Amino acid sequence: MNLKKIRLAVIGLGYVGLPLAVEFSKKRKVIGFDIKKRRINELNQGFDKTLEVNNGNFKINKNLKLVNNINGIRDCNCYIVTVPTPINKINKPDLSILLKATKEIGKILKPKDIVIYESTVFPGCTNEYCVPLLELVSGLRFNKDFFCGYSPERINPGDKKHTIQDIKKIVSGSNKKITNLINSLYSQIITAGTYKVNSIIVAEAAKVIENTQRDLNIALLNELSIIFDKMNINTSEVISAAKTKWNFMPFLPGLVGGHCIGVDPYYLTHKAKKLGYDPKIILAGRKLNNNMTTFVVNKFTKHLRLKKIKSKNAKVLLLGLTFKENCPDLRNSKIKDIFEKLKNKKLKIDIYDPLADSMEIKSYYGKKQISKFLFNKYDGIIISVAHKKLKSMGINFIKSLCKDNHVIFDLKSLFNNKYSNFQL
Repeated sequence: MNLKKIRLAVIGLGYVGLPLAVEFSKKRKVIGFDIKKRRINELNQGFDKTLEVNNGNFKINKNLKLVNNINGIRDCNCYIVTVPTPINKINKPDLSILLKATKEIGKILKPKDIVIYESTVFPGCTNEYCVPLLELVSGLRFNKDFFCGYSPERINPGDKKHTIQDIKKIVSGSNKKITNLINSLYSQIITAGTYKVNSIIVAEAAKVIENTQRDLNIALLNELSIIFDKMNINTSEVISAAKTKWNFMPFLPGLVGGHCIGVDPYYLTHKAKKLGYDPKIILAGRKLNNNMTTFVVNKFTKHLRLKKIKSKNAKVLLLGLTFKENCPDLRNSKIKDIFEKLKNKKLKIDIYDPLADSMEIKSYYGKKQISKFLFNKYDGIIISVAHKKLKSMGINFIKSLCKDNHVIFDLKSLFNNKYSNFQL
């Protein structure tokens, strides 16, 4: 197969798959497949709820076709898989969506076809789990009849500066010829360039350590923020001073959620444990970051007591529910943990996010977000996500929603420090 003969399908049209399909459609014909009929209908109607493409105003060009039936991609010969790979309730890798997509591809796999995985996995997953399933379902032989590749997604949801074409792409294939072909394919859309590695397992490992490194750096800053809080030192002022040295890495403390930084380390540690090694530092960082919600809630209720506000039945507003700023994704958001912990302490919680889908909020939180703001209502407000739309509300408006005696936590320093009782 050569580059001109590739008939491309993208499997999974979420935060990763849709931008990828759109970029490729600027160069060649692409069929986008997603199992969710509602998602396909929304896109066909011109709306992208992820806001990753044109801030939600989605337009299908002549090279892009969207389907939710696997038969719609039967005539393709190159499949890029971009489905989610989450963790379960006990922090173990959940490969169910990935393997389901692999099984569906296996049903239509033909000789000379190529399957490229972008989903984050532990090192060895493609060859140990996906390839055998493709062989079993298709009856074809790996590296004889069909081929595989791995090119990890590196998209940063909500980031309009580092878009898909501006991020260097790691590429790998099941043999040298396939690696070169996959490299040529991605080179059509990646202006930042590509980086070829010699094996799929190296590409898998490179991806999983990127976010593991970030997780550990944030854990360090979170621990420092706890220490500085006990010393009554402003952490952001300390960081501002420290980063005047050229080699200081200016990571910031925060709530680590989402489907990357809070997930990927568990994929690596899962593999390590399978090999008989019990990771120490990685899991310590995960534990510390997960416990930051308890630190925030305890700090918040302490400030209520200092203001002589009874925690029980205190009215609190959570402003911002998604896992990061300027992104509508609620998945694995640590704000949900804050919500649950405050609720368990018998506080009355209202919730609001200007970007997240209202139906998804209702499903995720078990309650509707507020439809209008009421003045002088709240004993406390936690500004938990640094959305631009929350900043545009202005601190004076946010303060007007509070009673005269109140507590405001501006966790991400969205506003001037003097207006906040606490920030991370």
